Amino acid sequence: NFPLLMLAWKIAPALACGNTVVLKPAETTPLSALWFADICRQADLPPGVVNIVTGAGETGAAVVGHPDIDKVAFTGSTEVGRLIARTVAGTDKKLTLELGGKAANIVFADAAIDQAVEGIVNGIFFNQGHVCCAGSRLLVEESVQEELLASLKRRLGTLRVGDPLDKNTDVGAINSAEQLAKIKELSQIGEAEGAERWSPACELPERGFWFPPTIFTGVAQSHTIARDEIFGPVLSVLTFRTPAEAVEKANNTPYGLSAGIWTEKGSRILWMADKLRAGVVWANTFNKFDPASPFGGYKESGYGREGGLHGLEAYLDV
Repeated sequence: NFPLLMLAWKIAPALACGNTVVLKPAETTPLSALWFADICRQADLPPGVVNIVTGAGETGAAVVGHPDIDKVAFTGSTEVGRLIARTVAGTDKKLTLELGGKAANIVFADAAIDQAVEGIVNGIFFNQGHVCCAGSRLLVEESVQEELLASLKRRLGTLRVGDPLDKNTDVGAINSAEQLAKIKELSQIGEAEGAERWSPACELPERGFWFPPTIFTGVAQSHTIARDEIFGPVLSVLTFRTPAEAVEKANNTPYGLSAGIWTEKGSRILWMADKLRAGVVWANTFNKFDPASPFGGYKESGYGREGGLHGLEAYLDV
């Protein structure tokens, strides 16, 4: 449950450092937080230590601006992150922002193709693409593009779209009608700008908000789908010929949250990781986290770190 993961990232370090917490979940996903509140009650957590406040944006703004709040940790859109930063500017409040992303998953010709395909699928289609660090841009070395795409399309043909509570489901429902409309709009823009759209043959449920796993090929750096965060199961594919070109294309984005590198050469991994402007760089894997390691972004992906000792510092009065 991804909302619960986000909840744990916020609440655990705050409590570990002796703080009380006010949590405002997203207005479209409050049930997980309320379920957690009941767990706190069953665990006999003292009243007032963990507080869950539900509501829309106005509720979140009231919490952020309250004079008794000393630290704000936010995961969400870059737009809302800017509003929060303006609110706390000039105050003594500490702030951690984990915002949008447009991560590059970079595959070289010497990579293990089948392993890379699994990493690509996990990187963009996990949680329906509703992940800030989702690998929404695939940069593949030109000489293996056809082989990789053929393997990727075969793999997408096996994905199950349906009930997210069914353990056999690979791609569940889109978060809301509003988010589905955004995904559809950006996908239509992608086609209008000249990219080629492909989705596997799959039957979508009649009720609910659904979008099939989608790949765009023939994508240029200037295309909207290569620059804007779609926050859905949509992958944009670009090609490169040299490591330097891969770095240039990967960094050509206002975001900088994560990146992935797929190659058998350790020296290339280290060189690439040093050049990529991303808070987290994975090597021959994607979306794998170590709680002891700090996580955060550059540029419009936010600032501050969560996880590890770095993530605890913001909750200490030092």
